[in-house]
Amino acid sequence: MSKPIYVLSGPNLNLLGTREPEIYGHQTLDDVRRLCEARAKSLGREIVFRQSNHEGELIDWIQEAREKACALVINPAGYGHTSVAILDALKAVGLPVVECHLSNPAARETFRRKTYVSLAATGVVSGFGAASYELAVEAAAGLAR
Repeated sequence: MSKPIYVLSGPNLNLLGTREPEIYGHQTLDDVRRLCEARAKSLGREIVFRQSNHEGELIDWIQEAREKACALVINPAGYGHTSVAILDALKAVGLPVVECHLSNPAARETFRRKTYVSLAATGVVSGFGAASYELAVEAAAGLAR
């Protein structure tokens, strides 16, 4: 079978459904996982879905994806605005990367409008709530190696 798409979520996304639902929606991270699994299955793909509040763990998974994944979807959350280390890891893996955000960072606070991850991303999907993840999985499947 082909390699899976890695879908990684950064800090505080474990609180989806309760954290600022007016911005991030009412769906939980488990709801998002199920949506991603269904979209991947409809495209003949599988996913590995993970979340961490720890930068180093996200980097470990990005590096793991180098050998085990065909593409990578990442919602870096707050790390997108601060982590050169995640940028460097993404650049090192040589995989298609789709950056994903539930909200539209360009319509929010100034500090959220740029992310380091975008410098390594093939494309960005944002502003569609949980559907952003589904669309990102679809894009990653189309880019998969």
